[in-house]
Amino acid sequence: MKGAIRPARLHHTSIWRGLALSLVLLAALGCGRRSQFLEGRVKDPCDRNWPICSRIAGCLLGTQSYIEGRFPGAGQFIVQLAEPSTVRVHFLLDNVRASGQETAINFYENGCANRVRLTATGQAFVGESDQFGEFVREADLYGIGDHLVSFESDTECIYALKVEINPKRQ
Repeated sequence: MKGAIRPARLHHTSIWRGLALSLVLLAALGCGRRSQFLEGRVKDPCDRNWPICSRIAGCLLGTQSYIEGRFPGAGQFIVQLAEPSTVRVHFLLDNVRASGQETAINFYENGCANRVRLTATGQAFVGESDQFGEFVREADLYGIGDHLVSFESDTECIYALKVEINPKRQ
């Protein structure tokens, strides 16, 4: 029959193109979330030696930088405060393979004489990240100068971490 419309046959190349396009779109969505989280910050390689509290921290984080790494594991960094402030730590999690048991963040005052320790179960750590796009914890620090922040988790994932510093002006 001339002029009849025949159903198109799918070729293997069409299927592969469709799958490739789907993967590109998924990657773009993930990259969008990550770039939104990082807000133009610069990655700190955390390869320096900053002495603090009888320890050595690899990086000094501020509002223009971020670090990334892999859990399970631990890390630490320094924040510098010009006045009493609320220090907020944000984690973006990717490739979560297991939630683990516990995540802890320690915020130290000057000289590490006092600390605020915040913990979350592995389910809360991963669940909040899934629900809100990131996991966030904060502490008020009152001393002026360098403050150590340490963290550890047995969650299996890749993370990006940034800090936010909000002065406590009255």
